[in-house]
Amino acid sequence: MRDVSGAAELRGRTTLARSMLMAHEKVSGSCLCGAVRFSVEPPTMFCGHCHCSMCRRNHGAGFVTWFAVARGQFTLDGGRSELATFRSSDHGTRSFCRRCGSSLFCESSRHPEVVDVVLASMHGPIDRLPECHIYFDDRADWVVVSDALPKLGGATGLEPSL
Repeated sequence: MRDVSGAAELRGRTTLARSMLMAHEKVSGSCLCGAVRFSVEPPTMFCGHCHCSMCRRNHGAGFVTWFAVARGQFTLDGGRSELATFRSSDHGTRSFCRRCGSSLFCESSRHPEVVDVVLASMHGPIDRLPECHIYFDDRADWVVVSDALPKLGGATGLEPSL
């Protein structure tokens, strides 16, 4: 009998996540055109889907998947001159490739020791899968989410959603 409940897929993702957690090799990433190149060294700190309006507008998508890494584990390997920044709030800066426009990083003066990286810009798996949805209360009306990940919202974007 074929498993149509998705349990086999979930078991596969869980096994993949466990094997990723054991990996401590650098993972490379880049923008679409390859002008900006970077790498991160696990362990990462967080991985989640952000539904805030700034992320949605910046990426032209229903949400964006970020992961966080300590600044000391992030290396800009090339293309510094092609990296542009935009001050998106009083505490946040977003970085993108000035050649192809790929949005790559987000940094906050509230957490200067952390760099948030767009998961889709990585060339291979990191050490974790997405763990939650943040700013879920701000999601686009047309986004349908049917996974079992925690959905966080409220004023901080990180409070349990009802």
